[in-house]
Amino acid sequence: MIRIFYKQGKEVLLSQKLTELAAVGKENILWIDLLAPTGEEKRAVEALLGTEIQSRAQAEEIESSSRYYEEDDAIFLNTNFLSPSGEEMAMDPVSFILSGTCLTTLRESPLRSFDTLQLKLQARPEEFPDGAHLFVEMMDKRVDLDADIVEIIAKEVSLFSKRINQQEEDINEEFLLDINQLQENAMFVRENIVDKQRLISNILKSKRCPRDPELRESLSVILQDIASLINHTNFAFERLEYLQETVVGIINLDQNRIMKIFTFISLLLMPATLVASFYGMNVTLPIADKGWAWPAILGFMVLLVLSLWVIFKKKKML
Repeated sequence: MIRIFYKQGKEVLLSQKLTELAAVGKENILWIDLLAPTGEEKRAVEALLGTEIQSRAQAEEIESSSRYYEEDDAIFLNTNFLSPSGEEMAMDPVSFILSGTCLTTLRESPLRSFDTLQLKLQARPEEFPDGAHLFVEMMDKRVDLDADIVEIIAKEVSLFSKRINQQEEDINEEFLLDINQLQENAMFVRENIVDKQRLISNILKSKRCPRDPELRESLSVILQDIASLINHTNFAFERLEYLQETVVGIINLDQNRIMKIFTFISLLLMPATLVASFYGMNVTLPIADKGWAWPAILGFMVLLVLSLWVIFKKKKML
């Protein structure tokens, strides 16, 4: 699907027809949004821009040269938009092409931030004189959404910490796996934020970056917000590592406590077992032939158990 936003006087109009590309002209187009485009749609946009649009495989490459590069008068940027999906994070790759005053975006999945920006563009067209302003607005809103995700992770970390301190449930392997999943999400968020930081830094350094002071100031502010988010993410990750170590320690203490109980029971019964073993042998032993032998032997065994109990108590080994 293709959406073409173009200027007509003071208004911004929307068209979804490929024929509008040639009719409107590149100089009047603000934004071309490609959502899971067909081959025909991609070829038409490539002909308008005079450049080749990356494939999805190329857009997902992790090399810095693939995430950001420049050709002639166009800037190519690739990043990922994160969104919570159950307990995990879904990563949707998005490609941007800044060519003159036109912004082209390529994505495979619907994104709420795009829909919101499209509505804002048509409602307040005076705020977006060119595609660069659209890109900055999109990055700004995306960083805000990433900040919301970081806040969610921070709240979940605090909740895990509270559950550990209050011992509201058994601290077991499943609890540890939940912390590990949250740690994985925090890593995804940090990786995604650092990727945006690198892209925006490259734009500011580029000679093709618009010289509009207001635009450059907005990019600088976004960089500051990203740096703050990285610090918050690092702190959340450190807290998760601490919680993980705490949970492992609690699990080890529980296992040690269980082993201590079994060891203590074995030690208590060891002398009594030794006596029972002697009198179980097929040999003549003292008082074995007396009628009162069995209660006396039983009492002696109980006395041994109680004596060991008292000794362990005094030595604070229980």
